[in-house]
Amino acid sequence: MNDLLPFRSLLTPEGRALLDEVRGTAPADELAVATRLRRDHPADLVSAALGQALLRQRATAKFGAEDAERMFFTPHGVEQSTRTSVATYRAGRLKDLGVTSVADLCCGIGGDAIALARAGIRVLAVDRDPLTAAVARANAEALGLAGLIEVREADVTEVETAGYDAVFVDPARRGGRGRIFDPEAYSPPLSWAVEVASASRVAALKIAPGIPHEAVPARAEAEWISDGGDVKEAVLWFGTGQPGAVRATLLPGPRSLLSRGLPDPGVRPVGRYLYEPDGAVIRAHLVAEVAEEVNGGLLDATIAYVTADELRATAYASAYEITDQLPFNVKRLKALLREREVGILTVKKRGSAVEPEELRRKVRPQGPNSATVFLTRVAGAPTMLIGHPSG
Repeated sequence: MNDLLPFRSLLTPEGRALLDEVRGTAPADELAVATRLRRDHPADLVSAALGQALLRQRATAKFGAEDAERMFFTPHGVEQSTRTSVATYRAGRLKDLGVTSVADLCCGIGGDAIALARAGIRVLAVDRDPLTAAVARANAEALGLAGLIEVREADVTEVETAGYDAVFVDPARRGGRGRIFDPEAYSPPLSWAVEVASASRVAALKIAPGIPHEAVPARAEAEWISDGGDVKEAVLWFGTGQPGAVRATLLPGPRSLLSRGLPDPGVRPVGRYLYEPDGAVIRAHLVAEVAEEVNGGLLDATIAYVTADELRATAYASAYEITDQLPFNVKRLKALLREREVGILTVKKRGSAVEPEELRRKVRPQGPNSATVFLTRVAGAPTMLIGHPSG
């Protein structure tokens, strides 16, 4: 409740005027600005406004400047909220499934509810934390979506969802000690969310992308989503008509790769090209589908790098032309880079204990040219592959 009072003060005319005044304040200027403003405004209100200004700056990466400058945030809310591009994609899938109303359970500051409402879907947004619920309500009003979003402060396990077409659940996956990896330790537990999903015509459960595949219910469709190459989340879908399906979806796009149940590709010698599958593809265990697309195989049975002799177009992996293959040897790499005047060095690794920055310090790249080095294993042997992006 102590946090709720300063937040409510930001919604007053004085608070909103102060928010406009401190917009864009740099962290280095915060003390000087606070000292000046406290001459005319309550200290608690000044602190709340400056804190909100900094949170809005952090939130721009997820929500875009136009929305972030109008929205309200909590530190936890900025960290845990869904990126707008991902929430918009998910809302689009629900819309395509004929959903017109959603119970958004564990709604946080309302990022997903906003995307759902903008898709024309009516939303009940529920969170048990008083401050979080107040922030979600303020965000719905700030973006002109209060007519579609009802925010309720309640325990999600006690909310009746029968009157809604779909349920969306985003359980808390962080505790006092950091990230929670056991789905049954989520709050609420995954088993509870699956039970609620099973009672709804359509449901989507947001989970950590590292969830073991064996923990995915057989009747669910599992989707791993990346945005700009970064894996953002996994979603368990119910009611899509594709139970047991596995897909990787890459944003922007979207571009979706569906599992075809292919066997693991075999290991083959290093070809002219190396394909680095997107992280969502790897998490979804769809490397075999990429290997089939490019007519390739694996560098190593335990490494998700695909190698092939031809350059073939694929939306699900980045292609590199390989010019050199060396056993792991820092001195040899340093000599080769110096000979080719490589000063812009990108270091990627998979299956190697060497840290990229450590290697960069040792080889000291200098010169006008660029190269990419892959620290990996080839048929079990530590190997360095040198090349450059294709196309």
